[in-house]
Amino acid sequence: MRTENFTAFRGILRPPNGEGILPLSLPMNQIARLLPPANILLSLEASSKKRVFEQAGLLFENQHGIARGKVYDALFAREKLGTTGLGQGIAIPHGRIKGIKEAVGGFLRLATPVQFDSPDGKPVTLVFVLLVPEAATERHLQILSELAQMFSDSGFREQLTVAADAATIHSLFTNWQSDATSHRRTAV
Repeated sequence: MRTENFTAFRGILRPPNGEGILPLSLPMNQIARLLPPANILLSLEASSKKRVFEQAGLLFENQHGIARGKVYDALFAREKLGTTGLGQGIAIPHGRIKGIKEAVGGFLRLATPVQFDSPDGKPVTLVFVLLVPEAATERHLQILSELAQMFSDSGFREQLTVAADAATIHSLFTNWQSDATSHRRTAV
C-alpha cells in the first residue's frame, strides 16, 4: 500500500479524503524487541553493584537458561573496564555471552539506590542490563546508543521511576521514539 498521500497522527494513517482510518505500522525500537515483559523487575532488593549483577544473573538464568555465573562474570568483567553508570540514577551494565544468538535485555528498578561510580556521583535506581552474543559489534553499539538516548530523556526516566507495574514499563520502552524518529515518521 502506498502511503505518500496519507497523514500520520498518533499511530494511525488517514487517507487524504478523510474516509476511514488505517493502522500505521511503525517498526518497534530496538529495545522493545529485546526486552520481554518477564525481564522487568520492580522494587528489586540489592545492596551493592555486585548484588545487582547477581540478581541479573538469576533473571537471565530463570527466563533464558543462561547460567547465572556467565552473566555475573560478563557484567563484572565489563565493569572492571570502567563504570556503566551513566549518571542521573541510570546504569547500563552489559556483557558478551558466548552461545547466545540474539541480544537480550532486562530492566531492574531498585528498591534502594546503589552506588555505581557514576560520573555525577549519584547512586543508581534504574538499571538496564544488556547481554549480547560474543561476536556482536555494530548491533551492540546501536543498542547502547538507543538506550543512552532513551535515558537522556528526563520525562522517560521519571515515567520509569513512577510506573506502577512491569506492563506499564514495558509499554514505555515499546512506545518510546527518539525525536529524530518521530519527525521522520510524521513526515510520511
